[in-house]
Formats: sequence, C-alpha cells, structure tokens
Amino acid sequence: MGVELAIRLYQRRFAQPLHTAHGPWVWREGLLLRLRDSLGRVGYGEVAPIPWFSSESVAEALAFCHAQGGEWRCGEIPNSLPATQFGLESAQADLAGQIAGQESAIPTDSLANAAICGLLPAGETALEIAPQRLAQGHRTLKWKIGVGSIADEIRWLDQLVGNLPSDARLRLDANGGLSLAQAEQWLTACDRINANPQLATVEHLEQPLPPDQLAAMTALGERYHTAIALDESVATLAQLEHCWQQGWRGVFVVKPAIAGSPQQLEAFCQQHQPHLVFSSAFETIVGRQAALAIAARCSPSLAPALGFGTQGWFADDWDTLTPAELWDRL
Repeated sequence: MGVELAIRLYQRRFAQPLHTAHGPWVWREGLLLRLRDSLGRVGYGEVAPIPWFSSESVAEALAFCHAQGGEWRCGEIPNSLPATQFGLESAQADLAGQIAGQESAIPTDSLANAAICGLLPAGETALEIAPQRLAQGHRTLKWKIGVGSIADEIRWLDQLVGNLPSDARLRLDANGGLSLAQAEQWLTACDRINANPQLATVEHLEQPLPPDQLAAMTALGERYHTAIALDESVATLAQLEHCWQQGWRGVFVVKPAIAGSPQQLEAFCQQHQPHLVFSSAFETIVGRQAALAIAARCSPSLAPALGFGTQGWFADDWDTLTPAELWDRL
C-alpha cells in the first residue's frame, strides 16, 4: 500500500506585477501536495514551476501527479520535471520529520533580516522602497534591471548607492536581458561604484546575458572586478552541473524549488562546495520552509544573504499561515 497523495492547485496575485526582463509577472501558480501514511501522519510539498527558468509547466506537473492515481510509491520522477522532484521529495522529507525546525537555522524574523536580501521593484520606484527595506533590517538589496532604458537605470543606480549606507550591498539582476555592450556598460558602472569606499557595494551583476552565452560571461568576469552571478543558466541541477563542468567558479544563484532533487542538490554542494546564493522562486510557506532547510544544510556560516525577501509581495495573507492552514484554505 502506497502513501496517499492529494493535490491542490493554487493561484495568487502579486500585489503589484513583478517586472523583469522576461516581462510582467501577475499571477503565481503552482501545486500543493500532501502525503498521508497509514498512521495518519502528513507531509506537505510544493510544486512551484517557472517555465521560463527551464522548469516544467504547472499542467505538466499536474499531469504527472494525477497519473499516480492518488498514491505515491516513491517512484522515479523524470529530470524534465525538476519542480515536481522538489515538491514530492520535500513532501517525503516533511512526512519523515526532516524539515520542520531545519529552516530555523536561518534567521527569518524582522530583527534578523540582515541575513535576507530585500527585493526592490524595477525602475525608479526602487529609490522610494530602498529606505523601507533598510528600516526592515535588510542590509543586502536586489534590484531588477534591463527593464527600462540603460541610461535611466544607471542614473538611478548612482542615486541608489548614494542614498544607501556604505556598509550596504546591492545585487543587480538582469534576468539574461542585456546585450554584450550593455553588460559592459553596467560592469563599468559597477566597477566605478565599487572603487569608492564611501559608497554601498555592488555585490554582483546577476545573469547579464542569456544562458547560452556562458563563455561570454566568463570572459566578462575576467575583465571586470565586479562579480558576475549565474541564475537562469543554472536553474536546474543538470544546468548547474554543466556550468561547473565547463569551469564556472563564480557565483551560482540557486532556487531550490525549481532546481530538482533536493538530495542530489545537497550532494553536489557537499562534493564541490560552490559559491552559492540560495534564492526564492516566489513559493508559498510550504516550499519556502523546504528551500530554507536545504540552504541551512548547504550554506556556510558566513554565506551571502539569502534571496528570500519575497514575503509581502502578494495580495493575500498566505505568508501568515502554516502549511496545514494554507492547505485547508485552498
């Protein structure tokens, strides 16, 4: 007899559309999973795909889960379904008591937000929101670029770092939307800022070019002082392994919720000890707890701020609910 598998679809609206180089993101869709064994114990998991980040679609994940016939027998999950791998393996781990409390190794309350990277909106609005993020305790902020004109955005960057305290850190995320010439302009601006000790530091430029331009990003990393981080290039564990094999030793931004098998991801981290920044995929509390548990096990004590400053970005109160409460709400 297998373990009972129940599935519930969810859809939640961003309070304001999230603007990136991929376009505006209005609705977050995914699946919540619940495993229940013969003793009545339950474990929750989440499938939160982002198809433009090389994951499967919600429809593909749903089809696989429905094909299990209401039971989960720990069968093989195809690598083409990385978000489903994360969701089902996380539910199994939760059922076995391996998640609850693990994520607490990462401070997540409002008094410990220095360990969490606060997310800024794209465009000039970032100048208004940055002081709010600092007041919440964040000391590392992330700003989406490649959305407006490069001249305007670099001008806003200069204003932003000028307004931040000198010990603050800023991450710029291009979502693979820059041309090579634009990436050079941004890196020149970042190097100029980082050469001034009185200004906040640009920690890295995230995914300046599309994933198929790894060689070009490697070359940029050799020419400029500001670090380059891969994100879309390493969305899945297979891509992460490929970039490692190709010699990338810079920063890897990893979203556990879409990376694939948590066990395999942890094994890769333990074997190679890459320079990782763990990040959210705008999952609910279910996926967030599982992802933070992975980060707690894989991150060194002095790891960069976690990219989980996503709470409060939705027009609902789900961030205040427990996994069981959220399940009952759907």
